Amino acid sequence: MKLKVINGPNLNLLGTRETAIYGTTSFDSFFEALQKKYPDIELSYFQSNIEGELIDCLQESGFEYDGIILNAGAYTHTSIGIGDTVKAIASPVVEVHISNTFSREEFRHKSYISAGAKGVILGFGLESYTLAIESFLSI
Repeated sequence: MKLKVINGPNLNLLGTRETAIYGTTSFDSFFEALQKKYPDIELSYFQSNIEGELIDCLQESGFEYDGIILNAGAYTHTSIGIGDTVKAIASPVVEVHISNTFSREEFRHKSYISAGAKGVILGFGLESYTLAIESFLSI
């Protein structure tokens, strides 16, 4: 099985950014642990702060991966383009968020991605990514 994790803006700052919300573990450290936990899954990772690069990565990955785990960060709430791309690709997408977006500012309650996603996982910290991987294994 081939899964791609795609992270959006500011997720490269995990471990140092708003640690009360996002924790103190860097995503690189967490991703290494995921790869060790799931040695039979080909896991790859991409992060960008640029909306167009996220769309390009989704398009490039969306016809060759068994699934995509997408945390588009703030673009979740603003990018119709990313939402349209999720609907246009063949690979199923699980939308993830580290925090419970519904317990935060009201603008975070709207997602342009959810309508095209296989499912949405939020509020479980970095374990949201683990739950997303498990969702692909249970198919």
